[in-house]
Amino acid sequence: MARSLNDIIASLPPGEQEEIEARYQDLKQEVEGLRELRRIAGRAQEDVATALKIKQPSVSKIEKQADMYLSTLRGYVEAIGGKLELIVKLPSRPPVTIQHLGDLALSEGPKSARRGTTKS
Repeated sequence: MARSLNDIIASLPPGEQEEIEARYQDLKQEVEGLRELRRIAGRAQEDVATALKIKQPSVSKIEKQADMYLSTLRGYVEAIGGKLELIVKLPSRPPVTIQHLGDLALSEGPKSARRGTTKS
């Protein structure tokens, strides 16, 4: 007679059961790709296409891409009702959240204009 996974886990010591449950909860928070993320959000490709003002086949293409611009990813995430946060983890430092990546280029504008000026 075959045993179910739940029966096998139930037969383990409580400490191991807790470790398995903790790992399960971690894995449940991870998402394999954009399509799964969209499904979790309860949106259809057509909904995303409408929000992004593109055609549905383009949404399918975005979901299959392995590499894309952050602006594309941000738009997609916002189209399914989410918010994209970029977290940088450096060795021996606490994580840093970059709030406005595009604003860096805007704030450098006046600095670069000042480079050409000299003090008299």
